[in-house]
Amino acid sequence: MAPLLGSWPLPAWSGPARRSVRDYGARGDGKASDTAAIQAAIDTAAWGGVVFFPPGDYRSGTLRLRDRLVLQFAADATLVASPADADFDRYEKLDYDTFADRETTDFNFALLQGRGLQHVAIIGPGRIDGNRRSRGGPKPIALKQCRHVRIENLTLENAPNYNISLLGCDHVDIRDVTIRNAYSDGIDPDCCRHVRISGCRVESRDDAIVLKSSLALGVRRSTEYVVVTDCTLVNIRNGLKIGTESSGDVRNIVFRNCTLSGRAEFWKPPLMDVTPLPSAGVSLQNVDGGRLEHVVVTGITMTNVRAPIFVRLGERGWGQAVPAAGTLAKIVISNVVASGAEWTSVITGVPGRDVSDVSLSNIRISGKGGGDAALLTRPVPEREREYPDAARFRNLPAYGLYGRHVTRLRVDRATLTVREPDARPALVLDDVRDSTAKTIVATPRPDGAAVAWLRSTQDCVLGDIGSPQAETLIRLSGARTARVRIADADRPRPAVVVLDPDVPETALHTAGRVTRRSRGEGRRAASVRYSP
Repeated sequence: MAPLLGSWPLPAWSGPARRSVRDYGARGDGKASDTAAIQAAIDTAAWGGVVFFPPGDYRSGTLRLRDRLVLQFAADATLVASPADADFDRYEKLDYDTFADRETTDFNFALLQGRGLQHVAIIGPGRIDGNRRSRGGPKPIALKQCRHVRIENLTLENAPNYNISLLGCDHVDIRDVTIRNAYSDGIDPDCCRHVRISGCRVESRDDAIVLKSSLALGVRRSTEYVVVTDCTLVNIRNGLKIGTESSGDVRNIVFRNCTLSGRAEFWKPPLMDVTPLPSAGVSLQNVDGGRLEHVVVTGITMTNVRAPIFVRLGERGWGQAVPAAGTLAKIVISNVVASGAEWTSVITGVPGRDVSDVSLSNIRISGKGGGDAALLTRPVPEREREYPDAARFRNLPAYGLYGRHVTRLRVDRATLTVREPDARPALVLDDVRDSTAKTIVATPRPDGAAVAWLRSTQDCVLGDIGSPQAETLIRLSGARTARVRIADADRPRPAVVVLDPDVPETALHTAGRVTRRSRGEGRRAASVRYSP
């Protein structure tokens, strides 16, 4: 992953001349249409040049960008989208099925539109105003199959559609961009490669930054080598997300050093008079048969995000003749701090198709708590064919982390706590194989019951689980549970492990100060040590 953390060379953006849009008749009074004047300046600057917007408000419909073009906005310059939809190019009519919605697939109905271009820059410090008060309208920036794109030091406001929408673009640098009052996604690279998004602030009613691999190009194309770093994401549904559409592969991705938060105050103007409801902080999803692998998430801070971590392999199957799960593997999540969580963090595959090789280290999640005992017996639906979102699961049998259909899960140095008493365990592993959980600190349950629960789990090791005042640390359930090792040598008193009646006695091996107990047996138990 090291090449992702450096920087790739970018072309020089200085053109042979700087042309002011006012020299071509643009008035900049916010009332007259400046579309024709701005387009004339762009066309004259084709094959190299800077089109400059001096201070003013420039009302416009669709503008078609050119190769080797720089659009530069002065500090008090604003490009304002025309309020009339008729001033924009009509939605595309494609001759193939994209299996996705119009927001994802259309690149015509936009303010700044570019196709098949080389070396395009849109730079501030000015603004682009989407000029809408609801979702449904032109995209501010829509670039399709472009190369060497730079968007920098720009502010986008009031956009009714994806703010920065990229399809099949390579070598993209987006930095120091502010997105405010967005009614749809903030930045969406779809089927893109070599993309850096840095130092951006995104405030969106929907997802903030989303990586996709849709069929909008009519073929499967991967999204690769993407870095999102040092960004602030506010009032979001999903903050850092992969995979609303996931027909192609997504690999070699880094999310690092970002802050995510959901504010309590209303939007202005409000959205149906309701408070924003952030869904997931980091959401990694693959549900249409592609491969999602080699993802690093590190240095993430979250506040009031409902589900801090949501990792989901499904088989919705858009674009597949027969829906079948793809691959979700090799995920590293570290140095994450989340407070105010309402829902459980989730890592889940589907029956017969596991998420694999997931590592969580140095994770601190503080939740609201308050879950009741009824959630322990609540059936957890698979929902493998549905739209993937943490809201499909919400409250689960664990208050901290729930893993199901996972192979080689590693949890190391995790703190899972709640503010209010919660009847659920901190950690539940269900149909999990070849996994390790160690050095875990958790809030004890009010009744002293187990803080970790393993169900139908094989070849797992648990150790160093700290939960003051907890009578029982671990519970094992399920006839398929086998080869579970509990090692806890440093506790002042023995760690108690409870086995449900359906668990074979041979399923548990222990080392250190560990006590085995059958469920319902009370305090009668004998210390058992592991023998190789």
